[in-house]
Amino acid sequence: MSGIAEVAALAGVSKATASRALSGAGYVSEATRARVTDAAEQLQYVPSTHAVGLATGRTKTIGVLMPVISRWFFAEVLEGIQAALLERGLDLTLYQAPPATAAREKILRELLVRKRIEGLIAVGLEPTDPEWERLSALQKPLVAIVGSSPRASVVAIDDDHAVRRATEHLIALGHRRIAFIGGDGRADSPQVDRNRFAGYRDAMADAGLSDSIAHIHSPVSLPGGYSAAVDALAARDRPTGLVAVCDEVAVGAIIAARRLGIQVPGELSVTGIDDHEYAEMFSLTTLEQRPRLQGSSAVELLLDHIGDPGKPAVTVNMKARLIVRGSTQALGVSAAARATRA
Repeated sequence: MSGIAEVAALAGVSKATASRALSGAGYVSEATRARVTDAAEQLQYVPSTHAVGLATGRTKTIGVLMPVISRWFFAEVLEGIQAALLERGLDLTLYQAPPATAAREKILRELLVRKRIEGLIAVGLEPTDPEWERLSALQKPLVAIVGSSPRASVVAIDDDHAVRRATEHLIALGHRRIAFIGGDGRADSPQVDRNRFAGYRDAMADAGLSDSIAHIHSPVSLPGGYSAAVDALAARDRPTGLVAVCDEVAVGAIIAARRLGIQVPGELSVTGIDDHEYAEMFSLTTLEQRPRLQGSSAVELLLDHIGDPGKPAVTVNMKARLIVRGSTQALGVSAAARATRA
């Protein structure tokens, strides 16, 4: 691979001049810059990010922090972030930082301090106060995806709006025994889980159904939704509608219902939030939150902050779109009657 010396020799300039021409740091005439650029293209020379960073003070690298990478939402957000960065010729440094782990402590205390990044995107991180202090000490622009904070700009869906839509959809279909499934209900549980349960609770109260509010606690996962639904749906006074904290929990509940011989949607209507890749397969009625768009929007917002360090923090709340599929129907409408009307 050719180096800066070969580029300089081909262009007939010094290494310092070639470096200035390619990095944009310092004055170089347009004619010289064009000659150096043409030489670099001929030699297929690509300047290292580290070298450019030393010359210009810019590393063109964005840090991304996530508590988990393997789950659908986080993987989709990451794809959106990477695509937006690649379009702009920027690099990405990814850290998985699970809550309350030694790895997370090391990342926040040491690695981020050593790494020369221009800005940081935190996805579903929900930092503690001491962690916020460490992030603030970096003095780098920060954008969060999911959650809310006066200390950083945030990109997220409007959780209250999404869960209200899901709950109101079931109420409009005549359901009254509607339960919320997902999350453990603790005060220190993830903010998104608490926000979504609150939206469900408020929608039920607004409809005069406060006495029917029920929270089926479960891990926020497909197996968690399955296990919790098996117990809840085996009860004599089981709900006729479920509002799930996310699509994975909803799909787990649908599988549980089928194994118990409960027809979905004939005897049980289920809604989710995500529009997960499994949603169409299970004909799941859900709220589409478009995580890739959240990722690309976070990149745009972060670059605005990098370009204007004085820009105040903002919150971008995206509205999720209701997608009605075959997991919900009017209460009391049999599958046969539904097919006849169709």
